[in-house]
Formats: sequence, C-alpha cells, structure tokens
Amino acid sequence: MDQLTHRRAKARLQLLNPDGTPAGNRPVRVDQQTHRFLFGCGAFDAVAMMKTAEEGQKAFLRERMDKWLSLFNYGTLPFYWGRYEPVEGQTAYAETMAAAKWLREKGVAVKGHPLCWHTACAPWLMQYDNTEILRRQIARIRRDVTAYQGVIGLWDVINETVIMPVFDKYDNAVTRICRDLGRVRLVKEVFAAAKESDPGAVLLINDFNTGPAYEKLLEELLEADVPIGAIGIQSHQHQGYWGLEKLNDVLTRFSRFGLPIHFTENTLISGALMPAYIEDLNDWQVPEWPSTPEGEDRQAREIAEMYGVLFAHPLVEAITTWDFNDGCWLKAPSGFVRADNSEKPAYHALKSLIHGAWETHETLTTDENGRLSFTGFKGDYLLRTDSGTAALSLDGDRDDTVRLG
Repeated sequence: MDQLTHRRAKARLQLLNPDGTPAGNRPVRVDQQTHRFLFGCGAFDAVAMMKTAEEGQKAFLRERMDKWLSLFNYGTLPFYWGRYEPVEGQTAYAETMAAAKWLREKGVAVKGHPLCWHTACAPWLMQYDNTEILRRQIARIRRDVTAYQGVIGLWDVINETVIMPVFDKYDNAVTRICRDLGRVRLVKEVFAAAKESDPGAVLLINDFNTGPAYEKLLEELLEADVPIGAIGIQSHQHQGYWGLEKLNDVLTRFSRFGLPIHFTENTLISGALMPAYIEDLNDWQVPEWPSTPEGEDRQAREIAEMYGVLFAHPLVEAITTWDFNDGCWLKAPSGFVRADNSEKPAYHALKSLIHGAWETHETLTTDENGRLSFTGFKGDYLLRTDSGTAALSLDGDRDDTVRLG
C-alpha cells in the first residue's frame, strides 16, 4: 500500500500551443519546482547575513544559506523578545525584515518564533506590574504581526505554555502574567491579538511537553475557542532518537484533535549523546561537543527514518530541523553541515528524499490532441516543450487546459 497517496495528486491536461492549437505529439518535460509540504529548518543565519558588514563573514554565511536553500522551502526566524528588542523601543526589525524578504524572494515560507515565551524574555519588562506587562505583551504581538504581514505567514504565538506558570529557574515577566491569568486565558489573549493582526496567518502553539499535560491544555484551549492553526511539537533528541514506538505514539495521541501537526524543533545528534539523567537540556554545558563519523552515519539513518514516518502521516504539514549547522544550541553536533559548512551524511540523506524520492520529474509525450496525464507530489511545476512553457500548481487532482507561452 502506498503510504504517500495523500501527498500526490493527478493532473489530466490538454496542452495548447501559444496560438491556441493543440500541442499534439510533443515531448513534455515535467519538473517539480517546489513542494506543498513544508520542509523547514532554522534560518537564523539569514538575519546574521543581513546584519554583518564584514565581507568574509557575509560570504561564509551566504555559502551556508545557499546550501540551506538547496534543501528547504520553509524557514524559522528569531523573535525572542529579549533578543529582538533588547532595549525597549529598539528592535531588530531592519535585519529581520531583510532576511524574511530575502527568503520569500527565494520561494521560502517564513515563520516567526516566538511571540510569547517566558525564556529569553525582555528583561526591561520586569519594571512593570502584571497589568502593564500583559498590555505590552499584546501590543508587541500586534506590532510585529502587523509589521510582517504578507512576508511572514506563520507564527509560534506562544511557546512552552505547559511549564510557563511553574517555571522557577529565574523570575521573568511572562511567567508572572501566566501565573496571574492562568494558561488558558493567557493563550486566549495572545492568540486573539495575533489573529486580529493577521487573520490569514497560521498560528501555532508550541511545546516540548508531549505528554498528557499538553493534551489536556489543548482540550481546554479548543473548548475556549482559541484559533489554533496547528499543533507544534518539539522533538529535541539530544539524549537519543525517539524511535518508531514513541514517534508513532505521539502522532496517534495528538492526531485525535484533528488539527495540522508541525514538528517545529527537531534535533538529532551526530556525536556522543547527552546523559539520560539530565532533566533540563540547558543544564548540559560542555566546552565542546564533537561530531563523529559513527555518529554522523547514525544521524543520517535516524533523520531518514523520522522524516519518512512524518511525511507519511496525513496530519503532518511541516517538519523543521532546528539547527542547520553544528555548534549552535548547547554546542551540539546537530546540523546538516559542520561548523565549516562541509556537508554531513544527513544532508545528503535528506536531499535524496526531498529532492529525489519525494519529487516528481518526468518526460512525457502528449497524444494527438495535446493531452497527457501524470501523478506527482503536490507543489508547483514547470512544463516545457519545444513550443513553450507553462507553470502549474498541483494542490489536488485537476483536469484542465493549459496554454503554453
């Protein structure tokens, strides 16, 4: 049984020459240009590339992003409040918007992460009382979602809500208001602000908690009519690959909500694994964390298996691997490329799926009336003949007449 039937559609076409006559008995090259599925990765280096003035560093980042673009059609940009607006009123708008527009020009869908989170929160909020913190949080969401409307179409509206009101590693403004309001009311408030600011945006809730507490929260939010566009699931696997049993269990439990599922932050390691006794991944602080040949082979196998399971699941719409290169969060060897931009086995393993097994490229021949048909993975196509070309979007089965130009 073909597990990817839902990822494909059938096109029955009649091709017409530029003069309107049937393009009969013509060879036609059918090439998929983009995927409808969102194959994503953190794209923070696009912001760094726009910000740096040092030519050598800019060229290095451009080389990295060129490799990024050869894999992905979906990028996440940073909107951590403490980083985006370290001083009240002074934001990273210029370089972030430049990066977002650059990605969009390359055909990449862009997501902002996150609009509300207790970690990496702006420290200057602490001078205000809870009423004012909430007011400023809502104003921040309205400001940023409105400013990027038409460029950024997806947002992680609130991040790690399950732990938010009980987070006790350090005091912060967002935990304060979450304790005061409760999880459901805070989520309802921030989603309402985002929805009002860009009604067409895909709005996500995102969490590393994949247990019953997250399921219960989702139940309460849906009962409260919170407009969740997709369920975000983090899968940082620094302590080892989840494996098929856990992966399928998570998919089964969160599928019951009937909402799109996005694997928003996926990490698989190509070196020694973090010890199992570590409860908070951030507590694992090491001077270096090298990649190894054995680890790289393991990472490639695990990525291929995990992506295969997720791509086959009908509710999964997006997969985002968190780090494109090694040495990012926790210095982990978690990337598709090494710190020097050299490609790891995982890079080629994933490329062979996204732009190999899961992409449609065929040479066909029309009949005497210019008709042809093909089944391809959903996305955008270019049809080429000796009499012209035509662009085609394949989102579902279609029976159409296409004029070459």
